[in-house]
Amino acid sequence: MEQIKLAQRPLVGTIRQLRPSDLTRFAEHLLRLDDESRRDRFNGLTDDDFLRAYAERCFREGVTVVGYVEGDKVLGAAELHERPEESEPTAEIAFSVERQLQHRGIGGRLFRRLVAQARGLAYSRLQVTTHSNNVAMRALARRFNAKLSFEHGEAHGVIELDAEGTPEFDLEMRLPADFGRRGPGKAIAA
Repeated sequence: MEQIKLAQRPLVGTIRQLRPSDLTRFAEHLLRLDDESRRDRFNGLTDDDFLRAYAERCFREGVTVVGYVEGDKVLGAAELHERPEESEPTAEIAFSVERQLQHRGIGGRLFRRLVAQARGLAYSRLQVTTHSNNVAMRALARRFNAKLSFEHGEAHGVIELDAEGTPEFDLEMRLPADFGRRGPGKAIAA
């Protein structure tokens, strides 16, 4: 059976590092995440107060936050949290993309930009943790050569940045105007 999807609007945003002045926009992005997206991002249920405090903590603690920004809204974000307790320079990474923009390549672009930022900060290893049902995150991590293991309902991934075979990434993250577009009002077969 052929599945028909309506064409999606073109992506016109920019991938860029978020500034301290973007704190409110970052918090609003997290608050707009639906329950499933919140569960995928935070590996469990969260309430609005937790999300507001989390956004403030990210900027207060110097977390690198990269966002997909359209106009004055952050609609996707990737975070780089240093893990100073590790013996090698290591950071944990996390991603969130609002439901209406998921499965359109934004996560991959955020991932590329975050890896470039991590290299620029001289991290040699990245870690990612998600629940075992987060298929999209596991696939994205594998695409970037993460070694995944599963334990107690969670998937743990490690990306060695200095290892051969780790993809090199460009820093130009502006999405082309026709990225993800099939044309106005056209239906496409999936």
